[in-house]
Amino acid sequence: MFFSVIIPLYNRPDELDELLASLVRQTDMRFEVIIAEDGSFKKSDVVVENYREKLSLTYFEKPNSGPGLSRNEGAARARYDYLIFFDSDCIIPPNYIENVSHFLNDHYVDAYGGPDAALPSFTTVQKAINYAMTSFFTTGGIRGGKKSMERFHPRSFNLGVSREAFNKVGGYGTMRFGEDIDFSLRLIKKGFSTALIPEAYVYHKRRSTFKQFFRQVYNSGVARINLHLAHPGSLRVVHTLPALFVTVMVMTAIFSVFLPLLLAIPVLYSLILFIDSLRKNRSAKVALCSIGAAWVQLSGYGCGFLTAAWKRLVLKQDAFNAFEKKFYD
Repeated sequence: MFFSVIIPLYNRPDELDELLASLVRQTDMRFEVIIAEDGSFKKSDVVVENYREKLSLTYFEKPNSGPGLSRNEGAARARYDYLIFFDSDCIIPPNYIENVSHFLNDHYVDAYGGPDAALPSFTTVQKAINYAMTSFFTTGGIRGGKKSMERFHPRSFNLGVSREAFNKVGGYGTMRFGEDIDFSLRLIKKGFSTALIPEAYVYHKRRSTFKQFFRQVYNSGVARINLHLAHPGSLRVVHTLPALFVTVMVMTAIFSVFLPLLLAIPVLYSLILFIDSLRKNRSAKVALCSIGAAWVQLSGYGCGFLTAAWKRLVLKQDAFNAFEKKFYD
């Protein structure tokens, strides 16, 4: 089986270099690479030229429109019948393509997703953010774990889909945030089969600072309300937990003035995070940083969710994003 690997790109030449270097090391080279330069002012053309002799490459520039529509334009240039989408901040393990090919040959599905992990070379903040985005104690295990609190939906940082399924759902929509969940929901509604391939993991750098991370998860919270309105019935209890977290912690802070023992709640939660991260990362420094990452993840998502719920469900306003120009950050 041959694959078309599609990468939307915005001002990330260094990341692209690492991603392409990891693709060169694949044990199964039956794939092409299509790179959509999405209106970048820091272009990656020089990086691409360094890999012309090592990979089957297509590189093109386009006006900025966000990752979803850039993926569509990349897919339109694909030569093969199974598409794989990676974000530019991913590094791909050497046996990724081989593992996916074996899985699809034995258990074909129309679309698949894979989990993410952190490399030892990642920064402390990146490892902590990876923990916050994958831990049961923060996201409830909904982002690609083997045991999930809801049906798995492939995410576009690491997603494969047949050309037939992609075309029948019309590719990605115009949403700049939550576009991957919207895409997965439309696939499932059309009756296409999906699966998690645990062996198809990628090393995902995610964001470099907590400020960037807050912007990302805030917009994810906003997007969840937008998705609820676009796909009635898609909202689950687990999606509301960060908003509940924010509400409880605000109330805890207020009432702790009268009952100081209430402060034991956030302290105990932070201790649980520390112990769990220490067990997984084997680093006290990463474990301490994981506490901050988890609080940013939950408070950012929760505040975005609550803001969007107020504006869209109560005030009946149109769709919005707080950090519209930061959708790659």
